[in-house]
Amino acid sequence: MKKDIILAGVGGQGILSIAAVIGYAALEQGMFLKQAEVHGMSQRGGDVMSHLRISHDEISSDLIPFGKADLIIAVEPLESLRYLPYLSRDGWLISSSRPFTNIPNYPDIEEVLDAVRAIPQHLLLDADTMAKEAGSVKAANIVILGASAPFLGMDFELLENAVRFIFTKKGERVVDLNLKALNAGKEFAEIHQRN
Repeated sequence: MKKDIILAGVGGQGILSIAAVIGYAALEQGMFLKQAEVHGMSQRGGDVMSHLRISHDEISSDLIPFGKADLIIAVEPLESLRYLPYLSRDGWLISSSRPFTNIPNYPDIEEVLDAVRAIPQHLLLDADTMAKEAGSVKAANIVILGASAPFLGMDFELLENAVRFIFTKKGERVVDLNLKALNAGKEFAEIHQRN
């Protein structure tokens, strides 16, 4: 199994946490992992993008070529569109529907969402509301990760274990709400994914 994943969002939305959870789960499964440098972290609210490659075979490069990403996992809808050239013909775009309006000329949100909906294989969800229902709006990134779970090709329990490991230092309450957020995203994907 091999998955090439583009992670997209803006600074402060938890892209590194998504990468850490997927990476930990992949390593627990005995997979190889490469991650490219994350861009835009020098500024909170700046664009952030990361290449994440996992495979049972060795990986030679940490960069994903245009048209080869299996998944784009985005915590911000406009940022999801920025990296569409990376998405393969049969790849999936999973994105939050809530904008992070960090620029004065942010496009009309309905136009942005219509562009996401035009992608043949997409999943668009209100991760902020789902995270708030799980216990904290800060877990929107983990809701998005949960929605991506059916497309990652790994046992969901590995992702749950990775969430426990990554967030354990923050206490049991934080672990529990992130697990709830992860499961909410997964359930949404199972109900709404297009085939």
